Amino acid sequence: MPDLIIVSIIYAATFTIAKWIMPEFIGAYGFILLRITAAAILLTIVNPFFSKKKIPLKENAKDLIICAFFGVAANMLMFFKGLSITHEINGAVLMLFSPVFVFIFGLFLKTEKVYWWNIIGIFIAAIGALMFLGGGSFRIEAATAYGDLLIILNAISYAFFLVYVRKLLKKFHPITVTKFAFYFGFLMVLPFGLKEALNANYGGMEMIHWGSLIFVLVMTTFVTYVLSALAIKQGGSTIVGAYIYLQPVLAGVIAHIAGVDEITLVKVCFAAMIFLGVYLVSIKKHATN
Repeated sequence: MPDLIIVSIIYAATFTIAKWIMPEFIGAYGFILLRITAAAILLTIVNPFFSKKKIPLKENAKDLIICAFFGVAANMLMFFKGLSITHEINGAVLMLFSPVFVFIFGLFLKTEKVYWWNIIGIFIAAIGALMFLGGGSFRIEAATAYGDLLIILNAISYAFFLVYVRKLLKKFHPITVTKFAFYFGFLMVLPFGLKEALNANYGGMEMIHWGSLIFVLVMTTFVTYVLSALAIKQGGSTIVGAYIYLQPVLAGVIAHIAGVDEITLVKVCFAAMIFLGVYLVSIKKHATN
């Protein structure tokens, strides 16, 4: 799915780009508040061009609040807080559990049909991604245990969101659903991020920092959430979750282009495992002649 390839590329680039502005110029929670605010504004602007159908809040408020909590507020807050406590490699490895949780929640909530080759694909991609990242560098320490726990909870939270939001996407346009998720998410994150957002060192930011901020606000937040919602509606939560495994490969390619990492034959083999796994997950039924 081309839209999910775009999402994976954006997320892969964000790991590097976000570091240029956070935490040097703005704290993590303030950064999250800016992301949610910008996305909510952009979604409000573009929504009428794609759908004029309104969501009756009285009947759907509970589902929207659940999506906002798990997919926006808890997801972002726990990820950035956890990443500030634990090692980057721990965070990257633990996030690989997210597609597995998507599969589990999908079975439990019976939101989509899963075939045996989808299951095999998930685990092939997971092993490939783990090896590509260098799973041997993962280490458990008392000082980082709380951060590791937050990353795991973040993976569970985002996985539940990917599955649960399907019930709304069956009735309403993805942009409309995402817009309301960010409305409610804004209210949830506001108490955590307002002070940091107001006290950010905007005056010290140069052109490259402002460019990085705009990229994260528009591309990493607005574009990725919209494309992911469209993909969930079209292909299902399991497929969207599986594409998370492509991010380490794309991040490696970007790092190679930037001259900070090199691509080896071993990494190419692990990347091939990831692509094979994602392909198997994307097949939803036997081909018929």
